[in-house]
Amino acid sequence: MAGHSKWANIKHRKGAQDAKRAKIFSKLGREITVAAKLGGEDPDMNPRLRLAILTARGQSMPKDAIERAVQKGVGSNDADNYEEIRYEGYGAAGVAIIVEALTDNKNRTASEVRSAFTKCNGNLGETGCVSFMFDRIAEVVFPANKASADDMFEAALEAGALNVESSEEYHEIYGSVEDFATMRDDLEKRFGEPERQGLIWQPNVITDVDEETAISIIKLIDLLEDNDDVQKVTANFEVSDDVMKKLTAAD
Repeated sequence: MAGHSKWANIKHRKGAQDAKRAKIFSKLGREITVAAKLGGEDPDMNPRLRLAILTARGQSMPKDAIERAVQKGVGSNDADNYEEIRYEGYGAAGVAIIVEALTDNKNRTASEVRSAFTKCNGNLGETGCVSFMFDRIAEVVFPANKASADDMFEAALEAGALNVESSEEYHEIYGSVEDFATMRDDLEKRFGEPERQGLIWQPNVITDVDEETAISIIKLIDLLEDNDDVQKVTANFEVSDDVMKKLTAAD
């Protein structure tokens, strides 16, 4: 299975900035609202809502804001309809990018996403044009201090995981989409609430890029993530350690 790409480290670092917190809460709230509307307000009976709430808690979203988002979904009307849309395209140097959105206006969102790609020397393509370069998998992430690499590996395999990657910072556990709920619940019982969890697009083809291209791709990701309708952005690029150090120092 493909390794944890360095682009994800950039994304995680930039996403942690406090200046983006309000926008993050807005996106988390939208996902909670949609999940509650589609599956009801009981997280125990609604796996998508449970995941959305756990994700929001992991981002320190206030409890009352979570509850408001749930109630908005339960009491929503036709005017609150959001559609899930996936956009696919290429950034500079042919880097593959998947954009997941929740929107109440497809034309507006498509126009804004296309504009972001164009500004950063990219091209928005048809759905399916890059998704074959990614695997849809489940991810559960724990801090490294939760267990030794060997103990986490053993526990993860017992829980049905397909792969575990441990580093000085994290244990990253990967499994099939179908086994996600069981895997997460088993691990949560043993190690407590994970730091991050969900369904992700993991690259199975990696594009190595130079510093200039990396800067362009990061700019595009930032533009896309700044859009209120965009929930997640995934790309398949990787940079050298030297370039990574430069980008980190410049941030």
